[in-house]
Amino acid sequence: MYPDFQSWAAERLALVETCLEKHLPATNCAPTRLHEAMRYSVLGGGKRVRPLLSFAAGELSGADKTRSVIAGAAVELIHAYSLVHDDLPCMDNDTLRRGKPTCHVKYDESTALLVGDSLQSLAFQLLAESPLTGDPQNQIEMIRHLAFAAGSRGMAGGQAIDLDSVGKTLNLPELEFMHIHKTGALIRAAVILGARCGNRLDDAQFKQLDHFAKCMGLAFQVIDDILDAEATTAALGKTAGKDAENNKPTYVSILGIKRARELAHELRQEAIGVLNQFGSEALRLLQVTDFIIQREF
Repeated sequence: MYPDFQSWAAERLALVETCLEKHLPATNCAPTRLHEAMRYSVLGGGKRVRPLLSFAAGELSGADKTRSVIAGAAVELIHAYSLVHDDLPCMDNDTLRRGKPTCHVKYDESTALLVGDSLQSLAFQLLAESPLTGDPQNQIEMIRHLAFAAGSRGMAGGQAIDLDSVGKTLNLPELEFMHIHKTGALIRAAVILGARCGNRLDDAQFKQLDHFAKCMGLAFQVIDDILDAEATTAALGKTAGKDAENNKPTYVSILGIKRARELAHELRQEAIGVLNQFGSEALRLLQVTDFIIQREF
């Protein structure tokens, strides 16, 4: 009998928190201020959606959770670095993240810059030195996949498009292109890396999983835009209404709340249609899908 989703997720969140705490440098290790700021920016906060997706995809492919947790933690480190840099004055200039002062506010801008650099490096160190698969070529492919997802043709490229789009009017395909990169690339990486820790899937199934993850990356962003427009700062743990204040194009600004909600539902249905082809082994991915769509922060 499978435990309920809340129990399953709580156990996995504890595992990824322990993994991150173990692999982040200790605060008594020089340079102490940098290491303290790294731990401040990563530990004790966030939804950890990407690690949950890695765990769920790992269950689909028959991976041991001791391997899936490394994949999820690596993607989470990249995500955390992106948030630290995204909050900097030269980017979104935000002062609140995960319910506490952003890294550059708590420390300073130069420290925040180095925190992001260091978290990115640590993610690849983690993938390179951990036994994630019996096939070395498969592990190299995991490293390559995350590097691509984090770079100019993935997350960083999407952030560049986002910055360039402030004050402009984008159409829906242009907005989708931006978020396939900015938000979707790391969500897709979390799913594929988790699945690569196992051995049950063939190339066609990996292609199906990637399509599922593409839908979920877009759905995640649609819900994010809705929450930015409707939720409170206290609920989000970050400044609410920031997109409208900065005149950023969003799914809400283009479609309105009602149609944005409909789009999130359509993306969910498309994602579930893919997962149905995997049968009961996709249970956890189905549950994480609903967690993403129904979240309130």
